[in-house]
Amino acid sequence: MLLKFFSSSGRIRALQGGPMGAYFDGFARTLAQDGYAQITARSHIRAAEHFAAWADRQGLSLKSLNEETLKRFWHHLPRCRCPRYGCSKRNLSHGAGLFLKHLEDIGIIQPAKAADPVLEPTLLAAFGRWMREHRGCCKATLNNYGNHISELLHRLGENPERFDARSLRQFVLEGKQTCGAWAAKTRTTALRMFLRFLIAEGKCASTLEGAIPVLALWRLSSLPRYLQPAEVERLIASCSPASPCGLRDRAILLLLARLGLRAGDIVHLRLQDIDWKDGWIRVCGKGRLQSRLPLSQEVGRALVAYLKGGRPRTDSDAVFVRSRAPFREFHSHAAVSVIVGQTFHRAQVTRPCRGAAHLLRHSIATSMLRQGASLQEVAVLLRHRSIQTTQIYAKVDVVALRRIAQPWPEVQS
Repeated sequence: MLLKFFSSSGRIRALQGGPMGAYFDGFARTLAQDGYAQITARSHIRAAEHFAAWADRQGLSLKSLNEETLKRFWHHLPRCRCPRYGCSKRNLSHGAGLFLKHLEDIGIIQPAKAADPVLEPTLLAAFGRWMREHRGCCKATLNNYGNHISELLHRLGENPERFDARSLRQFVLEGKQTCGAWAAKTRTTALRMFLRFLIAEGKCASTLEGAIPVLALWRLSSLPRYLQPAEVERLIASCSPASPCGLRDRAILLLLARLGLRAGDIVHLRLQDIDWKDGWIRVCGKGRLQSRLPLSQEVGRALVAYLKGGRPRTDSDAVFVRSRAPFREFHSHAAVSVIVGQTFHRAQVTRPCRGAAHLLRHSIATSMLRQGASLQEVAVLLRHRSIQTTQIYAKVDVVALRRIAQPWPEVQS
C-alpha cells in the first residue's frame, strides 16, 4: 500500500527497513481507507517514521509505546535535530498519534487505560438498563443523569432502604447553591427518575418521590428566541454550491429550517432513512421515537446535490460525514452547532442567543404561527408529544395576541 503514496522504490525500502518498518504498509492502508489525500497521508507516514526513529534512539521497545511516550515525543520536537523530517510540530504530533492508534487497533500495543478507573455502582447500572428499556433513554441523557446519581450514591450509600426525605431534600438544596438554575432542574429530574426506578423495583418507599422539591424555574417565563424569515434565507444563501462543504451545510440548514430537525436528528440521520420514492424522511428523535416527515422538493434537491457532489466516499451509512479525513459521521450534535455557528458568521447574521442549530427550529415554529398555522400543526412538525410543549410559541404570535388583548382601563377621574 506504500506504493499508493510513494513512487520511489528506494524510499519504500528505506521505510520498510527502518525501525517499526513492518507496520508502515498497514498504516498506509488505514490512511487510504480513511480517505486521506496523498499529500496528507505522506506527511503522516513521515511523522510515523520520525516517531519510530526517535523511539529507537531512546531505546524504547515497541510494546512500551503509549500516550506518555507520545508526550515525550511532543516535547522533543521543538529542539529536534533529527535529519530528513521536515514537518511542522503539529503535523508530526498528529501523524505520530495516528500511527500509535493504528498499532493499538491491530493489537501490537495495549490500548491506553483511563487513569483511576471508577467502577460504576451496581444500582446505577441497573437504573441505566431500566431507563433504556422503559423510557427509550439515549446515552447522552443517561450520562447526564449518571453524574448526579453517582454523587447521590456517594453521599447516601447504595442502600436505598436508608434513604429518607430529609437527606434527599438536603442533597437537592445543597446542589442548587453550587450550580445554575437549569443544572439544578436537571438534578431534580434525574433524582426523581431514579426514585421512580427504585419504587418500581420495590427498593424504597413509594412516598420518597414526593421528597424531591420542585424548583422555581418557569419554562414559559421568557420568549423563545428566533430569526426573521429574511435572516434564515441569508444563512441558506451563504452556503456556496460550488464547494463540498457548501453543499453539505446547505442541506443541513434546510433540514433545520424547513423541517425543524434538531442537531441530534442530523447526526443520527442514515441513508436508509430517506424514502426517495414516496418523498418521506424518517427521523429518530427524543426517546427513540420515530417519525416520518415529508421531504419537500427544496430539501430533497439539496440532499441529492450533497450526496452526489459533496459527500466523500466512505463506508459509513450516516448521511452527513466529516468533510476532512477520516470521513466518519459527526461525533456529536456539537458538530452541527459549530457548522451553523460558522454560517451565522459567514452570512453576518447576529444571533439573538447563544444557541445556533436550535434557533432555526424556533424560527420555523414562529414563522408558521404568524402565517396562520395552528399550534397543533406546529406540534406535528416539531414532533412534540404534548401540546403544552408547543404552547410557548403562542407568545410570539403577535397577531393572535392582539385579538385577545384587552385595552388598558382608563383611570377614572
